[in-house]
Amino acid sequence: MLLLPLAFLSALRGGDSVEVQEHVLFHVIQISSFANRSWVQNLGSGWLGELQTHGWDSAQGTIIFLHSWSRGNFSNQQLTNLELLFRFYFSGITQEIQEYSSQLQFEYPFILQADVGCELYSGATLKSFFQVAYQGSDFLSLQNMSWVPAPEGENKARRICDTINQYDGIKETVHKLIRSICPQFTWGLLDAGKKYFQRQERPEAWLSSRSIYGSSLLLLVCHVSGFYPKSIWVMWMRGEQEQLNTQQGDILPNADGTWYLHVTLDVEARDAVGLACWVRHSSLGGQDLILPWGHHPSMKLILLAVLLALMLPIALALWFKKHWRRQWLSLENPALSL
Repeated sequence: MLLLPLAFLSALRGGDSVEVQEHVLFHVIQISSFANRSWVQNLGSGWLGELQTHGWDSAQGTIIFLHSWSRGNFSNQQLTNLELLFRFYFSGITQEIQEYSSQLQFEYPFILQADVGCELYSGATLKSFFQVAYQGSDFLSLQNMSWVPAPEGENKARRICDTINQYDGIKETVHKLIRSICPQFTWGLLDAGKKYFQRQERPEAWLSSRSIYGSSLLLLVCHVSGFYPKSIWVMWMRGEQEQLNTQQGDILPNADGTWYLHVTLDVEARDAVGLACWVRHSSLGGQDLILPWGHHPSMKLILLAVLLALMLPIALALWFKKHWRRQWLSLENPALSL
């Protein structure tokens, strides 16, 4: 089985924990798709919380830094050592699995997933993890210094754990990676990306609606987008009374790293007047953003504006035609101008 080289880790900084002020998660996700004995695709990505910070170029065997601060405070040499470690891991794990797939009872095609990382808490506490899934189900994990099969893995996972638990070098390398290097790198990311994470982006909000087919209800939608940080409060209100049947969707990421959210409210069309969408966010300086329903152009006003826009050129054309006709007639018959 694969023995990860401890030499690659010797150049990386030591230490067991990092002091942080809040809960922080950094983890690396691996997805390996084995189509047959000769074709495999390895995908890798690094995530700080819900923000992707790194990718993996499987063709070049190199780390992709998705932000200017994604290198953290590690030196080029430390990052090169990590890159070599990941390259060796992907190459070795692929070779080992393909060679022993029949003994491991892996039936092609199959997918292996790994989630590796650390969670930092205030008070310098640390939780680290290395979890592996097979075909989307929990398979095995590293607990302290032993590989432990998941109940879903049954005998297949137990046999693999019995085998790889014999290789102390693998366990020591992984243990150092998640207990020492991961928290150091995470703290460096937070420090390097301080300005990025402390920025404040004001939300933009707008309203829309649609009739609910087969009923007299109206679905009111309050869209809020472009805000950062993620924490936000959005509610349909009548005066200062919260409408408890407000439904909030998931907070979704925008391409620029900001967030989007919509909240909806089912209401009788005749009762929509007097409602408003309230938005509270740290970027607003304590001033709620309030969008009253009915203070946006109705469909009748929109249609009227469209008709005016269409009629204006026609009216101008008729005026010019009449004007120039009179001018022309006056030139031909001066008496008409008297």
